[in-house]
Amino acid sequence: MTHTLQLNKPLVVFDIESTGLRIASDRIIEIAMIKVLTDGTEQFRRYLINPQMPIPAESTKFHGITDDMVADKPTFKELSGEINAFIGNSDLAGFNSNKFDIPLLVEEFLRVGVQFDFRNRRFVDVQNIFHKMEPRNLRAAYKFYCDEELENAHSAEYDTKATYQILLKQIERYKDVEYVDADGNVFYPITNKIDDLSEFSNVHDTVDLVGHIVYNNKNQPVFNFGKYKGKVVEDVFNTDTSYYDWMMKGDFPQTTKSVITAIKLKVWK
Repeated sequence: MTHTLQLNKPLVVFDIESTGLRIASDRIIEIAMIKVLTDGTEQFRRYLINPQMPIPAESTKFHGITDDMVADKPTFKELSGEINAFIGNSDLAGFNSNKFDIPLLVEEFLRVGVQFDFRNRRFVDVQNIFHKMEPRNLRAAYKFYCDEELENAHSAEYDTKATYQILLKQIERYKDVEYVDADGNVFYPITNKIDDLSEFSNVHDTVDLVGHIVYNNKNQPVFNFGKYKGKVVEDVFNTDTSYYDWMMKGDFPQTTKSVITAIKLKVWK
């Protein structure tokens, strides 16, 4: 059953693709918008945008947009008036939009001198609704996989037993279930082999356990935070000699400090 939104002013549902995830320095390369009017009618706009900077290969791998595809497209400055007029006084909605899409859009407007009023709008973040209504915690996982309520949650003993039962149920549930990765490769990751489960459950190939330092696609340790995010650690220490001292004096875990010390001393393997 389809429900019509009750609107007292238009709602623009939109999504952005960008050169990266840094609000202050990355740029929009694509924006798509559905404008839902108060009578339920819809208008659609999509723009490819020249970001006036190279698109990193990792970003292209994610969204498929290359430098050549946007080389002859208008810049955000050239499109800003048209995009602003289309949005008008609408409320805004998106997926993870409160954290990323809206801040980046506002940043782009301000960068080109457009005073986009974001204070008098309502924001709907579909991802936040999803996460709140379908919690991704141990209690919810136990209910989903084991079809039972978790008693004594946050007791180490009960949580440990529940976690083990969930793992066994996952192996049973996803046996012979295919998974398609970002490159379109199809494989069957859930087996009863620890090597397979470990590889599939790792989000980042971390160097220091906590994820401040990760491996890039060349198996080089790179920073995963701050102004040098994505930069090879050894290269940074060679060019910014004070950065190592800053990290060693900072509130970083000892595992991180041990890793960067080994890299600086060139004994990391």
